[in-house]
Amino acid sequence: MNLPLRKWLKVSLFNLMLVACIGVVLRYKIAYSLPFVDQKFLLEGHSHFAFAGWVTQALMALMVGVLSEQAGGNFFPRYRWMLYANLITAFGMLLSFPAEGYGAISIVFSMASIFTSYGFAYMFLRDLKRLPNSNSSHPWFKVALLSNVVSSIGPYTLAYMMASKNIHQNFYLSSVYFFLHFQYNGWFFFACMGLMMYQIEKQKTHGEILKRVYALFALALIPAYFLSVLWWPIPVWLYIIVLLASLSQILGWAAMIMYIRKKGLVMAMSPRKLPRTLFLLSGVALSIKLLLQAGSVIPSLSTLAFGFRPIVIGYLHLIFLGIITLFLLAYCTNFRLININSKSLTGIIIFSAGIFLNEILLMIQGVSDLSYRGVPFIDQLLLLAAVFLFSGIATINYGQFFSEHDPDHKLVR
Repeated sequence: MNLPLRKWLKVSLFNLMLVACIGVVLRYKIAYSLPFVDQKFLLEGHSHFAFAGWVTQALMALMVGVLSEQAGGNFFPRYRWMLYANLITAFGMLLSFPAEGYGAISIVFSMASIFTSYGFAYMFLRDLKRLPNSNSSHPWFKVALLSNVVSSIGPYTLAYMMASKNIHQNFYLSSVYFFLHFQYNGWFFFACMGLMMYQIEKQKTHGEILKRVYALFALALIPAYFLSVLWWPIPVWLYIIVLLASLSQILGWAAMIMYIRKKGLVMAMSPRKLPRTLFLLSGVALSIKLLLQAGSVIPSLSTLAFGFRPIVIGYLHLIFLGIITLFLLAYCTNFRLININSKSLTGIIIFSAGIFLNEILLMIQGVSDLSYRGVPFIDQLLLLAAVFLFSGIATINYGQFFSEHDPDHKLVR
């Protein structure tokens, strides 16, 4: 079962390298001149491919791997065309958006990507239901898949506004944040938590606390969306629910941390230092994200934060790179789902350093923008961070061509 999973993860890592490569081009164009590149169009291709080509492709493959392991069979042949469909639509968006922006071809591939997510959700939920034994990961996977489906309401709304040529700025931003919320905080986060819960249950440890953690996050998912749109005049009762949702997530994460420490699951599940460090960094990033969310319940701070582009970009990168990508790299490394050798380990270290540098620089840029002060050479420094990210993931990909734990670096046939 691990052989097809490894192959799909190699494809996902290659896609992440392309995402990082485009990130370098985008940062270069900001710092220097690159007239033949349309920044807005390329950014659209970059973001769509990052979502579909990297995270979604990896999560789909990992979830099919979990399904195969739990059922005691190989489900990859059944999901092969679904995985190929997601890959094709991801590359379609990567090529079409930089060429035409939101045009006929890019919209077709975007819609095809959404329909692929519907098909995957239907197949996976059906197969999950047929399993003889339930698992604590199943509720997380179900919410993740439903969130992926629900997130498509955002693009549908945007498409309607563009088709009708009736674009209202607040509705436009609300639709964008709706999509991002149910992608980041729904599909990505709940799928990652499902993977972690599956591994925790393999340690023969169970507890009511895990059900409470799930309940706290699941109940907060929908109202937490309004944290992104507090600049709308919402009623007091809804504001109170939003406050409770923010608190619910913090309590859920705190309960999760205490449970892991109490059961000694850190060393049991991740005895090796590097993946354990990556898990820790991902957890720290999640803690920071939840605290920032809690701070955003103050409407004036929320309006201020979402009004400055570097802060928004820094926050989104914190989730995408600091939480989700680091978790996936830690998960794949810890459970030997990718080739582990000196090349791939070095690449992971460089990539992680790039994430840290990128977040620090974006934070500095965001804070300085709040006081309307510029930071000398900030664009060049952010370009350097992007080069770190690309160098790291390129080295990880290079390491996948060699045998696992092979000091002589013999090429994998």
